[in-house]
Amino acid sequence: MAQKKRPLASPLAGSPRKKAQRIHAFSRDILGKLDATAIAEKIRRKQLSPEEVVKAAIKRAEKVALYIEAIEIYAFADAHEKAKKKDFADGIFAGVPTFIKDNSDLEGFPTRNGSRAYSPKIAREHGKYVEQFLKQGFIVLGKTRMPEFGFNASTEFEGENPVRNPWNLAYSAGGSSGGSAALVASGVVPIAHANDGGGSIRIPAACCGLVGLKPTRDRHINSKVAESMPLNIVSEGVLTRTVRDTANFHFGMEQVYRNPRLKPIGKWEGPSKRKYRIGLVLDSPTGVKTEEDIRQLLLVTAGKLERLGHVVLEVDMRNTGLEHFVSDFTLYWSLLGFFMGSFGKWILGTDFDPRRLDPFTKGLVDYYKKNFWQTPAAMYRLWRSRELYERLIAPYHAIMTPVLAHTVPPLGHLSPEQGYDSLMEKLQRYVLFTPLNNAAGTPAISLPLGLDRNGNPIGVQLMAAQGEEGILIDLAFQLEADMGFVKIYE
Repeated sequence: MAQKKRPLASPLAGSPRKKAQRIHAFSRDILGKLDATAIAEKIRRKQLSPEEVVKAAIKRAEKVALYIEAIEIYAFADAHEKAKKKDFADGIFAGVPTFIKDNSDLEGFPTRNGSRAYSPKIAREHGKYVEQFLKQGFIVLGKTRMPEFGFNASTEFEGENPVRNPWNLAYSAGGSSGGSAALVASGVVPIAHANDGGGSIRIPAACCGLVGLKPTRDRHINSKVAESMPLNIVSEGVLTRTVRDTANFHFGMEQVYRNPRLKPIGKWEGPSKRKYRIGLVLDSPTGVKTEEDIRQLLLVTAGKLERLGHVVLEVDMRNTGLEHFVSDFTLYWSLLGFFMGSFGKWILGTDFDPRRLDPFTKGLVDYYKKNFWQTPAAMYRLWRSRELYERLIAPYHAIMTPVLAHTVPPLGHLSPEQGYDSLMEKLQRYVLFTPLNNAAGTPAISLPLGLDRNGNPIGVQLMAAQGEEGILIDLAFQLEADMGFVKIYE
């Protein structure tokens, strides 16, 4: 059964956070600085047992959990029992501990979706995607916190403590997979489930110094929610600290299910010697100028790529037919909010109460009610965004952009408590580079290549054509080897 222990207000609130702005669980225990691939290999060679690994991960969680507040549901006893009985699949990550984001059904546990507007029932079975995920051999330690229905780009709440960024506890961990990101970045687990409907893998990866690949649409088995969408913008994946963990995860998933309509990703064990033609985007098509720390990192990365033998050419995203994209995606965003706010009793349960939604979700509902008449034109343009994206990327193997238009914001900047108008205005100046790949259904990856002037991570995004995750993984391997990734423990 679910072991829900997370307090609404942390007993550590106040004193410890004032003393420690950065916190992590890396130590000289058996997990050390190992990634998921290394842990799985040690388990296969019987150098470590699953029980030892799970115990160490739980100990790490207990060290940082009340600081970062990233766990929604604790399943430590269940995980320990599975490790003891070896009750997990013999997959590529057999025995490796992880967490599931709390918008996916995990048998025996409730799915809260970050909302307090209803009382979730215990899931009777795993979601279809979770079944594929667990066949990699993971042992689940619990479920991670997320903003209400994944609508916000920061994991903050009305009337509850936020998820905190372990790099600096006063800053956002991103969203909507912020809980997963905080747990991986702080060293509790090396890999955790995430999903992405507008940047929700890549945004927290950028905020927390992680690797976050949003795969091509339909790359994996879809959840019921994704299947029900008028336009499926959601892709499932993971957050990791190394490229090889991300590459091995997607290779392992293909051993369970491979979409025959997509080019296989295949097995990647390191960088190739292939040279690519790469477009460089510095500013958004809306005219919002990217913050200077991020621009400088993009230029440094472009220089590194050129020294590696790649061709890098600057791309102007203006006049590409995407001038309505932000408003169209906002309307679709609000349509999804409207569905939840108006039909929650049928979707989530009879006790659903729309009055208990947070101010941002309520604002999405109201926005759609006022602007619903624009839906046909907006949906047509969103469907067409794939065609426009293909035209944009056609001259290149990949395009490099910021993940976010400005650096990691302090907590409160994107709080849902400020209301819809203020928060949406801020989001539209922050989340400018990630949603296009969701609408177009194309892959993109965030890489932790630098730090801002406050010492917080900066993510660089690479995006490619449909089915070309392999190019992104190859470039990620090359940049990881040449530049290195930022590390919280250094």
